Amino acid sequence: MINNSPWGILTGIRPVKIAAKLINEGKTDEETVKYFMDTYNASEKKARLALRIAKTEKPFADNLYENGVSLYIGIPFCPSRCLYCSFVTNGAGKNSKLMEPYIKCLKKEIKYVSEILKSNQNVIETVYIGGGTPTTLSASLLNELLEGLYTEFDLSRIKEFTVEAGRPDTIDEEKLNVIRSFGIDRISINPQSMNDEILKIAGRPHTAQDIREAVKLARKCGFKFINMDVIAGLPGETLEMFKNTISEVEKLSPENTTVHTMSIKRSSRLNENLEKYTLTDDETTGNMVEFAAEYMDKCGKHPYYLYRQKNMLGNLENVGYAKDGFDSLYNIYIMEEIQTIISLGSGGVTKTVDKETDRIERIFNVKEPKDYIERLDEMLKRKDVLRGLKL
Repeated sequence: MINNSPWGILTGIRPVKIAAKLINEGKTDEETVKYFMDTYNASEKKARLALRIAKTEKPFADNLYENGVSLYIGIPFCPSRCLYCSFVTNGAGKNSKLMEPYIKCLKKEIKYVSEILKSNQNVIETVYIGGGTPTTLSASLLNELLEGLYTEFDLSRIKEFTVEAGRPDTIDEEKLNVIRSFGIDRISINPQSMNDEILKIAGRPHTAQDIREAVKLARKCGFKFINMDVIAGLPGETLEMFKNTISEVEKLSPENTTVHTMSIKRSSRLNENLEKYTLTDDETTGNMVEFAAEYMDKCGKHPYYLYRQKNMLGNLENVGYAKDGFDSLYNIYIMEEIQTIISLGSGGVTKTVDKETDRIERIFNVKEPKDYIERLDEMLKRKDVLRGLKL
């Protein structure tokens, strides 16, 4: 039976990792492409995309700090839950009472882990604060969190620090100035769509104009790196509407644009109510992804990281595009699993990478913030396996 999927029979979420392995084994470009096509029945276009990104990532992989680690800080709060989202997030209104005790507990985990890393003589290379939407926190709680990070960890050799501010309805000048006051100049502002009617369907209570204003404000506050996420295949969004999304986003000239393909998450509201929505067909979704790739090239952006998820429309992929010199190290490290990433907070999954054996071990924190607060001592003890590890 002929498989017409662009990635053939490949089910893994990290095809670039395969390409990188082949490059490190000394395979030529053509041998690598042929491997994808012969082994997985992948299309030549997708094989060459994986190869191109692997070659882009190689210099970063070759220049990791010795004994370096990255940190992920999870903030599981959002103003509301988007249609397609399956993350464990807690509405800001209903669960605002959890925010202050959550940050108090998170600071304790920060201190506990910092002592382990100091003992191990680890060097922190990147920090990523994600969620959820971290800017759902008040300015004072954001300040408390960032102060805790900079007090407990030695961040003097850090290469990159990013804060997710994905929802424009959570951004104001006070919060942005708090982030900038710590020297952080990398932020994510994620429209997903620049069509107001699609934003309503997606459960995002903001407009395209709100996105424009948020980006303008971030620039005013001194952010020199802005990432913007969009989704190809949102329910109700036509190819022409998606083209509008891409062109309107690029008018704002973000340093990074990440083009996600719609994925039907098992615990999302979309999956629970599929009969109410019309999903974009595979051909149209593929045309959206292709248009985005061509448009990014015209805008001078190159693909620098890629990953796939289950139940993606068209069996496609998510791709990050960057202006030259603005590739996100954290995105590369986490997707290619080339560095230990220590996750703090509820829902965090720490991955330790043994570079000699390529063995990966996982340490899980509980998902719900209420459980995290109540079981903090247990979460701290789980991190004890990091002691003495050459990461």
